[in-house]
Amino acid sequence: MMELIDFCRAHGIIIDVPPPIGYWKRYQTVDHPKKRNGAVKWMGDHAFVQNHATDTEVSIWKPDSINESKRRDYARLAQEAEQEKIRMQERAAVKAKELLNASVLSKHPYFKSKGFPDEQGWVNGDKLIIPVRLEGELVGCQLIDESGNKKFLYGQRTSDASFDFDNKGKHYHCEGYATALSLRHALRSLKRNYVIHVCFSAGNLLKLAQKFGGFVIADNDASGTGERVAKQTGLPYWISEVVGEDANDAHQRLGLFKFTQSLTQSLPIR
Repeated sequence: MMELIDFCRAHGIIIDVPPPIGYWKRYQTVDHPKKRNGAVKWMGDHAFVQNHATDTEVSIWKPDSINESKRRDYARLAQEAEQEKIRMQERAAVKAKELLNASVLSKHPYFKSKGFPDEQGWVNGDKLIIPVRLEGELVGCQLIDESGNKKFLYGQRTSDASFDFDNKGKHYHCEGYATALSLRHALRSLKRNYVIHVCFSAGNLLKLAQKFGGFVIADNDASGTGERVAKQTGLPYWISEVVGEDANDAHQRLGLFKFTQSLTQSLPIR
């Protein structure tokens, strides 16, 4: 069992014993210890593992010492898992379309809590719906409730996908929607065009930043994940000097003028 535990820990998942067989179980992670971004499904002789904050795909763990018959079994399981993943992604895309079609453009308490009381978005019941697209195609959505709790549709694709504020300018990459709102406000005050990619995780931010280039707006996680990934991109990046803050936190603490000054000191955007 220690091989599996070590594999999960290598993905940043805080785990001491395997979960019950056959069920996905959520765990806290090193990068976001207050959330349960880690997911493990133990199948008895193999496991599926994903840290949703850093991994864009599910990893499959299997013992180092297996015979050829087991190796073929694992290859078959991996193929079946890939097929089921595609089916879940297709169902999630359909569900996202249904949610958006039933939504209305409106204000939401989440906007007010982030310093944008007049902002409007797609609202369905008490949920703010953030569309997630890949190359223009809707693949899912992020749902945010009035308390700021977030979740994705079950099985949806997030790898290489994003929500974009597109003003036909330079590319900016960040993890969260509120960060993008603050960044957009600052860039507008500077009269700068932009394409802001909301990447939803550090791992996906790395992918999109390497694809498009531009600038990175990093979260200052206590674990250091945000800055580590920002450095991995090789792009200019901004990060708050306060541990635990993202750009929206800094914006609300500093005010627009000082927040914008902080951005321009780190990034060549003037």
